[in-house]
Amino acid sequence: MSNSLGKIFTVTSFGESHGRCVGVIIDGCPAGLPVSEKDIQVELDKRKPGMGAASTRRAEEDKVDILSGIFNKHTTGAPICLLVWNQDSDSAFYEKDRALLRPGHADYTAFMKYGGFNDFRGGGRFSGRITAGYVMAGAIARKLLDIIGVEIIAHTLEIGGIEAQVKSTSAIKKAVEQNPLRCADPGATEKMLKAIEKARKEGNSLGGIIEGFAINVPAGLGEPVCDTMEGEMAKALFAIPAVKGVEFGAGFAVAGKKGSENNDLFAIKHGKISTATNNAGGILGGISNGMPITVRVAVKPTPSISREQSTINIDTMKNAKLEIKGRHDVCIVPRAVPVVSAMMAITLCDFILRARLIPEVVK
Repeated sequence: MSNSLGKIFTVTSFGESHGRCVGVIIDGCPAGLPVSEKDIQVELDKRKPGMGAASTRRAEEDKVDILSGIFNKHTTGAPICLLVWNQDSDSAFYEKDRALLRPGHADYTAFMKYGGFNDFRGGGRFSGRITAGYVMAGAIARKLLDIIGVEIIAHTLEIGGIEAQVKSTSAIKKAVEQNPLRCADPGATEKMLKAIEKARKEGNSLGGIIEGFAINVPAGLGEPVCDTMEGEMAKALFAIPAVKGVEFGAGFAVAGKKGSENNDLFAIKHGKISTATNNAGGILGGISNGMPITVRVAVKPTPSISREQSTINIDTMKNAKLEIKGRHDVCIVPRAVPVVSAMMAITLCDFILRARLIPEVVK
């Protein structure tokens, strides 16, 4: 397995959905950064199970446990180990039907790669549960980004084909955490909630799109040609279970544009170089250009649905039927919003440390 992101700010994920815990080890974080348990917990609470109308009924406390690397509320320069304990897992369904491959899950591919030795309960390493570690690492990354004024905002743009109409990042920032779906458009939220409830009654699930913005990013970040800004950020975002698509700026829409329509024209604004539009999403040649980095992430419908589905019994190699029992999200999108912003923060923090814009000791 490959479980680490970053070259300087290195984040290593560990744990399984129904194991003892899930967590993260962060290496390369400068010493002297003020960090409290509250700084981490406030981010963790945004993705906690049981939060919101679309969420699983799994009632995990998800209280951060700091094992190393933070002393007297400051980072020490040593590896930081953060975890949350799994206290409300129920493996009965997974034990009973372990031979039945769940459609849309990684049961078959994991079985083939690891010879059946992987922890299959709750999806094991392939569960959204592991994203708790990403969010904890993202909380540390955000504290570092604050030093140079980089801000990250993410929100629910679409659920079940219902798209929010949002005019500005300031409007998103103001409204997103006051909304049960982390959608800054109240009208769209009402429609989304109705669609989610309909899917729940039908034993189905919904996917959607999350949009993220990184503001005040310095120009010049990125390491072409292989460690590009888009490449490394997309890699981090694709490490989130259920993510099936990532686009920056105008994204796939550029294929239908002319050069004269797609080019972002340069201008001087407040004494700085900027562009009149941002079709590039803040990145040119794999390097940040100083404009906001904009990214949209497609999240698939939760594959665990209560409808009967056709499958295979991998022990008998015969056709079978499966109806998934248990506690599952009808729509993972709202809980994935803080995970997307965390992955953006982790990626940017690594590039900023590579560029030496933050010293090894923060004072």
